[in-house]
Amino acid sequence: QVQLVESGGGLVQAGGSLRLSCAASGSIFSINRMGWYRQAPGKQRELVAVITNVGSANSADSVKGRFTISRDNAKNTVYLQMNSLKPEDTAVYFCNAALQRYSGGVFLDYWGRGTQVTVSS
Repeated sequence: QVQLVESGGGLVQAGGSLRLSCAASGSIFSINRMGWYRQAPGKQRELVAVITNVGSANSADSVKGRFTISRDNAKNTVYLQMNSLKPEDTAVYFCNAALQRYSGGVFLDYWGRGTQVTVSS
């Protein structure tokens, strides 16, 4: 079994900051990529940022310069530091990981249940 558990969401004012964490646990052999997606009401889920096992990171244009993704491989944890938050950042943020459950296995995507981020104006 694999679980991804997000934490750190909450309510902040525009311009504020939040730090999201996502810890992967269970039967995990290797994690290739972890990332964050978000979904606002009535909108499609969109990529926020991803980071590979070797630290190569990419983020959506809408958050570049404001959000920073990082990971702790030893802890199978990914973080999202969100600064200069805007009301349009309001969404449920989902953790994602592409991982192998055993050596030689395929990489499959797993998802957390999400954590709510609300940015007030």
